[in-house]
Amino acid sequence: MLRSTLATHPQPIYCVAWGPNSNQVLYSIGAHLVIKPLQPNSKPVQWKGHDGLILALAWNTNSNLILSGSEDCKYKLWDIFGHILYSSQVNDYPITSVAWTPDGELFAVGSFNSLRLCDKTGWSYSLDKPQTQSIYSLEWSSDGTQVAGACGNGQIIFAHIIDRRLEWKNFEISMVGRKMVAVKNVMTDIKEALDFQDSIIKISMMFGHLIVVTSNQCYIYSMKNWNTPHMFDLREGSICLIVQAERYFVLVESGGLYTYTYDGKFVCAPKWVGMRPDMLNHFTVALSNALLAVRDKADEKVVYLFDTQTGKPAGDGKPYTHKIEVTQVGIDQCGPSIHRRLAIIDKNKDLYLISLREGKTLQSIKLGVMMGSLCWNDTSSILASLQESKLMIWNHPDVAWIDRSLLPGTVTEKEMTDLGYNPHIVSFLGSTVLIRRTDGSLVSFAVPPYASILHGYVTSSRWDDALRLCRFVKLPTLWGCLAAMALGARELNTAEAAYAAIDEVDKVLYLQYIKSQQSSEVRAAELALLCGNQKEAENILLQNKLWFRAIMMNISLHEWERALNLAVKYNTHIDTVLGHRVLSLERLGKQETSALFLKYNKEVKVDWTKINAAMAEEYDNEKYK
Repeated sequence: MLRSTLATHPQPIYCVAWGPNSNQVLYSIGAHLVIKPLQPNSKPVQWKGHDGLILALAWNTNSNLILSGSEDCKYKLWDIFGHILYSSQVNDYPITSVAWTPDGELFAVGSFNSLRLCDKTGWSYSLDKPQTQSIYSLEWSSDGTQVAGACGNGQIIFAHIIDRRLEWKNFEISMVGRKMVAVKNVMTDIKEALDFQDSIIKISMMFGHLIVVTSNQCYIYSMKNWNTPHMFDLREGSICLIVQAERYFVLVESGGLYTYTYDGKFVCAPKWVGMRPDMLNHFTVALSNALLAVRDKADEKVVYLFDTQTGKPAGDGKPYTHKIEVTQVGIDQCGPSIHRRLAIIDKNKDLYLISLREGKTLQSIKLGVMMGSLCWNDTSSILASLQESKLMIWNHPDVAWIDRSLLPGTVTEKEMTDLGYNPHIVSFLGSTVLIRRTDGSLVSFAVPPYASILHGYVTSSRWDDALRLCRFVKLPTLWGCLAAMALGARELNTAEAAYAAIDEVDKVLYLQYIKSQQSSEVRAAELALLCGNQKEAENILLQNKLWFRAIMMNISLHEWERALNLAVKYNTHIDTVLGHRVLSLERLGKQETSALFLKYNKEVKVDWTKINAAMAEEYDNEKYK
């Protein structure tokens, strides 16, 4: 029964498609595309898409991308705002059908005696010429491995995806048939052929393990032994995604997410309210040995964090909520779980780093703008990202929390002008970054290995070796990383040497001052202050009843009202705060305007003889604690 009429036009409407959340409808009017929301009185989005009549449309629920085909013999790729992402060359005949795979990674294009398979970014994988006349309709199977087409000559054709290729270090993996995978070690030229009883749906190779998912089972191969895989039966048989980490991997099925070990043992199944596993992809799911991050599809500002071993929400159980929609997530693969970092790119293409330290509030720091893709290194806490025509390598992203002033000096930039529009990073293994260009070709870039070596030395507390490496390489970038690493680990001598190498004289002097302090609590507070953590430094002093130090710290930071409030609260050194306030105003040539200070100036007399004596007594008392 007809419920309502969304739109009425004088021209015929040849094609229509539902939006990802079923709250919008996409249709064509002549050469124009229109997105019409279902809400009454809502304004549609309309733009000219082609030079001819639009005959086919497809809107992917996973990637939120729009595909159109027209009588102008072109197929085009769009975002939901009508911005063109890809336009094909002119084909021989009009485009009569288009269809996305369920996971949004591929799409098929049908024309007269023509069937083309394309990547989600637009470039073509293959072109077949079946003698079927025009292909009027295309439909993918639920697992995304087969496509059926309705043809003008009355036939129905079926096509299967083969020849998928993966690369990991010195291994090449090829899906040479529907039920066969070929593995080649390019260093030794040893080849292996893996046969399966059922059709292969997904393959993935990372961290020394090959995962092959068929329609009924999951096979796990170790690169050390290709003869005896671990295997288990699938819960549903419809796999949307495989995400791997060093010790675990996640299978995303239509009904949920399931975490396994590489022995094939089930670990957990994270759940959240309103979960839509079928709408997840590699950009919205990230996995490490300790944490699983998933961007919510219902509210794209929310990123859920789960403990990998239990499947329960991590930390205090609350997800991370960003200011605007998140488009990509990535988790640091290395280091202890308390120091893990989450990197995200939002809708504005800004790159943020979020601290996932347990017991702490999730804190985010903006690293850069106009970022198109990100990827963490597989062996070190190093982050790679693409910024317009540059490859950016953050050799030690934790610098953002330790000493923000060092951050620009710890970034390696590599100019790249031949990658085309919207390239993305495929992997970051060791010292090699693999990037997919707009035309589909893979380009590898070598980055200096010294930062990764330095991370290894610091992780094993080999500070002397770290110093020798920096002195041998003589790179300011490496010295900046070492300074931040040493400061974070409270290795003051190493930090002093590193700061001296990059001419940070003020910090060298401050480190010498910190080392001269007798009290360990004072040293800890001063180090927190050097790292920019004013609140943490104050808490350390107050918890250890070092009220005078806390007051003097706020005075040195010109936090006058906070210093006076502490003095009043603990009934100590009120005259000290008032005296230093008077000196500061005299130097600036200003009059007192604070009501709080005006009040206590009337009640407390400032006597510098008593103030100096009281301060000297406090410093003497610290020496004997």
